[in-house]
Amino acid sequence: MKPGLVSIVGAGPGDPELIAVKALRRLQQADVILYDRLVSPQLLEEASPSSRRIYCGKAPGRHAMSQEQINALLVRFASQGLAVVRLKGGDPLVFGRGGEEALELARHGIPWELVPGVTSASGAAAAEGIPLTHRGVSASFACVSGTRASADSPEPRWDLLAHGVDTLVVYMGMARLEAIAAELLRHGKPPGTPAAIVERATTAASRTHVGTLAGLPVLAASAGAANPSLVVIGEVVLIRERLQALSAQLESSAG
Repeated sequence: MKPGLVSIVGAGPGDPELIAVKALRRLQQADVILYDRLVSPQLLEEASPSSRRIYCGKAPGRHAMSQEQINALLVRFASQGLAVVRLKGGDPLVFGRGGEEALELARHGIPWELVPGVTSASGAAAAEGIPLTHRGVSASFACVSGTRASADSPEPRWDLLAHGVDTLVVYMGMARLEAIAAELLRHGKPPGTPAAIVERATTAASRTHVGTLAGLPVLAASAGAANPSLVVIGEVVLIRERLQALSAQLESSAG
């Protein structure tokens, strides 16, 4: 039997309307959908009623199934000639293990494709009015994981990130926020560098907390910030404050 195509699809950061047209088409055509924790339930409603849907999400410390089990399911269903969608929050190639799954499919001779999505960094920034780059303020940005794959995995080069990048976006960093802030400060990042914590970006439950790098741990604790959250560190955070101030002025003058 000719194997089916596996589409490794990015669902975007949370708002279901941010999914790409190609990604939505693949979802509507799928026989089987393996979906992650942060995928909007509204997107699953776009799938065919006859499609089989399998939850395989990963929460911190709680995985519905291992990566090896997910890989095995992708291979198994595709080997049956089915159209398979692996639906991931954000973009499958930005901390989404899309490359790992593509490699596994390639090893088994399964046809695959990667359909990009709006990654959480750009989605959160856009939704909250924080440009990742801004002329005269930020000419570069980096996305970094706040967690390590295993205990023996190397730490990110915080010494380089502290000075080599204008805007830093930390994924999966809430559990280690104090340690991350301490590393950046230890390597000379100014304590007063503007910083923001964005919870559940692009959704109706979104909240944003603004402070400074040195104050990040206290800010997170006092606000009760929790996963899923992104941390944006850099002067661009102040653009959001300026935008809000201008909007408030316009509303005041209009009233």
